[in-house]
Amino acid sequence: MNHESKKILIVEDSPVQALSLRHVLESRGLEVLWAGNGQIGLLMASQKHPDVIVMDVEMPKMNGLEACKHLKENPLTCNIPVIILTVRAEVDYVFEGLSLEAIDFIPKDAFSESVLLETLYQLDILSEKSIAK
Repeated sequence: MNHESKKILIVEDSPVQALSLRHVLESRGLEVLWAGNGQIGLLMASQKHPDVIVMDVEMPKMNGLEACKHLKENPLTCNIPVIILTVRAEVDYVFEGLSLEAIDFIPKDAFSESVLLETLYQLDILSEKSIAK
């Protein structure tokens, strides 16, 4: 499988966090797109058809949970896996995210990069070789 053609959409309002995540993912041969809020993320998901979306919760204009709900309601985007990656790790947010069919809810902490990479491996977005880099 050619993992270089896998496309990930990061929906994150912090440019610093988005660039950091982009670096990690691009260094593993993935194509990375970035949207600064949920509204732009919905538009990009419909137009670019990424293989997976990594979504923050707290964003201006439309939060990540609301964006996830819209993604899952749209026939063009309903099958795109959504991973929630956020500092908001309260139980209510986790349950809401998972009830909206997000496939994982990863708290932003010292281990979030490793957990994200493992999740991408489980989705066959990354190969084992890519994770070891």
